[in-house]
Amino acid sequence: MDLQRDYDFSVLVNEAERMVLDELGRELEGAEERGTCICQDCVLDMAAYALNMLKPLYRVSLLGTMYAHAADGTAFSDQVKAAVRAAVKKISSNPGHD
Repeated sequence: MDLQRDYDFSVLVNEAERMVLDELGRELEGAEERGTCICQDCVLDMAAYALNMLKPLYRVSLLGTMYAHAADGTAFSDQVKAAVRAAVKKISSNPGHD
C-alpha cells in the first residue's frame, strides 16, 4: 500500500516545529553581532538539535491546531525556549563547517 499516494499527508503537521522556528527566529535576532553564525547549515542544525530534544506535537485538524496553539505560553513552551537556547549554544560552539 502506497500511503503517500492514497492519503493527503500535507495536513499532518508537527506544531513543535512551528514553535521551535518561531523561538529560534527570536533567539537569533542580533545574533550575528554577537558572533553567532547564522548561515543555513548552522540555523538548520540549531532547529534539528532543538526538535530532537522535544516531544513532537502533531495535529491533523482545525481542532488540533487550536489545541496546539494553546500550548503557547505553557510548560511545553518553556521547554521549547530551553531547547532552542541549548541548540544555539551547542551549535555556535561547534559549527558543522570550517
